[in-house]
Amino acid sequence: MIVDHRTYTFYPSKMNAWIENYERFGLPVQKRHLGQLVGFFVTDIGPLNQVVFMWAYADIGDREQRRSAMEADPDWAAFLAKSRETGSLKAQENKILKPTSFSPLR
Repeated sequence: MIVDHRTYTFYPSKMNAWIENYERFGLPVQKRHLGQLVGFFVTDIGPLNQVVFMWAYADIGDREQRRSAMEADPDWAAFLAKSRETGSLKAQENKILKPTSFSPLR
């Protein structure tokens, strides 16, 4: 198993508009294609205006296959267009995490 850990940073006062757009248009598409949402969080202490979300996959091949299917979905293209319209996204960071032998999430 691997976890796709994403951190998105937004311009001040723009994050909530993106989250509303994501919940309404992006999340349903991702749930349809990506499978297991581990969590979706907003920062409260530390760097502000960030969301962190994590998706679990069987392996890197599973991730690539699922993301390719999502990227081919016209609903995903529509979400990306709406997301660009908000002008809210400042930066993105992506990490692929592998659990240790003692991790409760394996």
